[in-house]
Amino acid sequence: MSKKSFSALIASVRACTLCAGELEAGVRPVLQAHPGASVLIAGQAPGSKVHATGIPFDDPSGNRLRDWMGVDRDTFYDETKIAILPMGFCYPGKGKSGDLPPKPVCAATWREKLMAGLPNIELVLVIGQYAQAWHLPEQQATLTQTVRDWSSYERDLLPLPHPSPRNNIWLKKNPWFEVEVLPELKARVASALAV
Repeated sequence: MSKKSFSALIASVRACTLCAGELEAGVRPVLQAHPGASVLIAGQAPGSKVHATGIPFDDPSGNRLRDWMGVDRDTFYDETKIAILPMGFCYPGKGKSGDLPPKPVCAATWREKLMAGLPNIELVLVIGQYAQAWHLPEQQATLTQTVRDWSSYERDLLPLPHPSPRNNIWLKKNPWFEVEVLPELKARVASALAV
């Protein structure tokens, strides 16, 4: 895909209104992508704070994710290095126990096209169950099992829990994540960004 075609695709995604009637907060697609990016963050969907700013992971989850990755804010928001494509580009709204799931039409409409425009991806960070269902069709029964089995996936795929503060209990219950996965995550990110 040419840079011009990719730019047109990004403009189309940012102008998307497919879910306009279903989103209480309205449409505001939030993503970051460039054909030169070597790391892809495949997340869930923006939260309310990200919806307000229009900047991906511009919230406490982003602070934790940047720490996990071992990158500073400037590197994280350099689209020529890191692409950020959630499964749903707009804030889906609040549910009973957190945010609603991403709207499926978003990934069905845009994901294959966007992935085709990112030929230099060396590492995909697969965050949360919806991204794992798409990127890791052979995933385990639970998110915990999928993340626990991180070493069984291709080297360019690394499943992660969501870095949200809502997952503090999960992180306390699974201390192996910090010991085993985070050093590997930092090393893989550094290697991919060095390409």
